[in-house]
Amino acid sequence: MPSKFFNPRYWPTWLGVGILKLIILLPWSVQMVLGKWLGILIYSVASSRRKISQINLEIAFPELSKADLEKLNRDHFISMGQGLIEAALGWWGSDEKIEKLAHVEDFDYLRDALKDGNVIMLGAHFSSLEVGGRIMALEMPIHVTYRPHQNALIEYLVALQRDTKYGKAIPKSRIRDMIKSIKNGSPVWYATDQNYRGKGSLPVPFFGVDAPTNTGTARLAKMTNAKVIPCITVRLTGKNDSRKGYLIKTYPPLENFPSDDALNDTTRLNQILEDLIKEYPDQYLWTHKRYKNYKTENRDFYKEYSKSQLSGHKS
Repeated sequence: MPSKFFNPRYWPTWLGVGILKLIILLPWSVQMVLGKWLGILIYSVASSRRKISQINLEIAFPELSKADLEKLNRDHFISMGQGLIEAALGWWGSDEKIEKLAHVEDFDYLRDALKDGNVIMLGAHFSSLEVGGRIMALEMPIHVTYRPHQNALIEYLVALQRDTKYGKAIPKSRIRDMIKSIKNGSPVWYATDQNYRGKGSLPVPFFGVDAPTNTGTARLAKMTNAKVIPCITVRLTGKNDSRKGYLIKTYPPLENFPSDDALNDTTRLNQILEDLIKEYPDQYLWTHKRYKNYKTENRDFYKEYSKSQLSGHKS
């Protein structure tokens, strides 16, 4: 380990890592209770992120009352708090403990597709994606793409665990590494559902409103002749499903994809993601500015909603 990580400025990070490692030794039900209260604490103090999430939810679910939106927002932060502990479980938890929580469905879609050729797994940023990735890796080695963390120590520790537990971790900027993995027959988990204003960005409807979107999935599929398989990793709490733990599910490969129209392809992918998100709306990541720099009308939703104090919905 690089000696710089023993610098005092990293001591708070080490303390946080130590606490998380202790928490994952507790029973899963206790972990979820601690995660709930952690989420409520974040909801109470992180006013900026709470506002961004509220704005996104108002855009995505205009049919909901203000009271329902506020409850959904609070539930989302609870899910994020639980997701932080689940990330630690995915990185440092034992195989035995994780296998007891795993509910894997329809993974034959992935296995069969790999027999015929290359595969891209269409993912989305749900709060349980880290532990979900670990569960998928117990089924077969997978390569995951990710955005590097700003904290160098966290980036070092997380990249190490992902490489060790998943198969391979690929920073999103390393397109050539993604192509190499796909062409070598490794399933690559790839998510393009966050705000993107780089090369290849297009304004694509997301819950009915254009958002800057990465068209990379279609381009990667075309370059590698890969099938695209949607997948979902979500938490089961025993409410709508009697099971508890994590649902890992894959879906049939997309037919006639990609086409020669990047906008239509990406719109189609966003619609698929919307349908998955609607099943577990509180578990999706709403705290980033998904609609920032809306190109069609050059609007700033976050500034507009801040001025109106989020009063556009009647309770």
